[in-house]
Amino acid sequence: MNGVEEQGESVTLDLLKKKMADFAKERDWDKFHSPRNLLLALVGEVGELSEIFQWKGEVPKGLPDWKDEEKVHLGEELSDVLLYLVRLSDICGIDLGKAALRKVELNAIKYPPKK
Repeated sequence: MNGVEEQGESVTLDLLKKKMADFAKERDWDKFHSPRNLLLALVGEVGELSEIFQWKGEVPKGLPDWKDEEKVHLGEELSDVLLYLVRLSDICGIDLGKAALRKVELNAIKYPPKK
């Protein structure tokens, strides 16, 4: 079990932001965490995520034919993408949660439901 599951904490963007900031500070990595460097790391992680699906063709929802190890690996790569995105938004001073909600609202206006 990990610390989050044991403590019963809900996982929020703010919690991830704090954990990533603490992680970088403890290792003296802040000097490397410029927006450009974080973006390039994010792109690299998206590439690793893409590799998982590269030769699988269309994959049904829920990944019913995937082995447990494949799902664990997918979760790790998705997490890498999320963590770099959260860190990048923090370094850029963007409230990612609020920005995402605003984007959903804008998309609802741009793409209204069919009647």
